Amino acid sequence: MRREAPAAARNRQPILDVLQPRLPTTGLVLEIASGTGEHVVHYAAARPGLTFQPSDPDADARASIDDWVRTLGLDNVRPALEIDVTRTEWPVEQADAVLCCNMIHIAPWEAAVGLVTGAARLLPRGGLLFTYGPYRRGGRHTAPSNEAFDADLKRRNPAWGVRDLEAVLDLADAQGFSAPDIVDMPANNLSLVFKRL
Repeated sequence: MRREAPAAARNRQPILDVLQPRLPTTGLVLEIASGTGEHVVHYAAARPGLTFQPSDPDADARASIDDWVRTLGLDNVRPALEIDVTRTEWPVEQADAVLCCNMIHIAPWEAAVGLVTGAARLLPRGGLLFTYGPYRRGGRHTAPSNEAFDADLKRRNPAWGVRDLEAVLDLADAQGFSAPDIVDMPANNLSLVFKRL
């Protein structure tokens, strides 16, 4: 049941380093598209004062998440929920932070719209929306490896692909989020840290 993703093992600590000073001290952190579950258990182990709610639309991913939580004995992680971000109704009514790593490029654009719109519904003023992944800047890829990755994604599904940073910023602005802190990350990725205005 429990899955492992080499990329998650590499990037979970750099992501946590960005999140640590920005996460609230208490409250509920909703993770969208939790995948294997390796990110959420890493964050939860580091921040026992927070409650984490993982989610994924894939049943096998949810089983992996729950298996990681059981294996590590974490009592601040709730059972994984099925959330399709493109639906207007989510089984969570409020959160203090919303995290989403490596989804926006491996999903149709409607998923990015749903993520930001849904986060705007759930978060209070000052609430955190965090995204992580590769982005194009000024209409250009930031590295040859990202350009090759983008081409591979589009071969797999024409609706997928590395998104323009500016399109995501416009989307967030339209939903009442601040201009983000943009943090350069390893392997030509970016962390975007928005606050609900």
